[in-house]
Amino acid sequence: MERAPLPPFHTDLAAAEAELWRLLADGVERGRSAFHTPSLATVDAGGRPRVRTVVLRAVERGAGTLRIHCDRRSDKAGEIAARGACALHAYDPETAVQIRVEGTATLHAGDAVADAAWDASRPMSRICYGIDPAPGTALPSGGAYALPEPGDATDAGRSRFCALVLRAERLDFLYLDRRGHRRAGWRRTGEGGWTGTWLAP
Repeated sequence: MERAPLPPFHTDLAAAEAELWRLLADGVERGRSAFHTPSLATVDAGGRPRVRTVVLRAVERGAGTLRIHCDRRSDKAGEIAARGACALHAYDPETAVQIRVEGTATLHAGDAVADAAWDASRPMSRICYGIDPAPGTALPSGGAYALPEPGDATDAGRSRFCALVLRAERLDFLYLDRRGHRRAGWRRTGEGGWTGTWLAP
């Protein structure tokens, strides 16, 4: 059986960068994409790494930024507020592509960025921010937490909602193929500018 031809980004660094951003943007739009739910790593107060799955909400290639949403009471929000350093990782077994993004994140809670993100959120997503007690709180039983009524979700959740905007500083793209793996990396060189190179996989 004849194998599919190798993709253009197999030998073209610019095409590899374009593919990285295309896959991330596709992850925002397509819930079944592996890049829709990447893992976000932060650093806690003791210098230990923390990682969890998040939902990718927006990607802006020109600015080199990615946006996710979180509860202001969560550990990840506190860790970002304290340090800002974080990394995002996703792997798609269908395309055999791994993407890693390293950078600095900022929290937006009571500003236009947060307002726009909240307004674009679905009602079922807003309810999550109205949960009591705060995320990570020890419970006497698995169901010992309260959800707001659907009509109360906006009032209960908005004050706890924040948008986390990750400003990418390093990008890493890995494509696996038995005919030859390809890995490339880019570093931010200025506002929106990147310097890239092939890397040993």
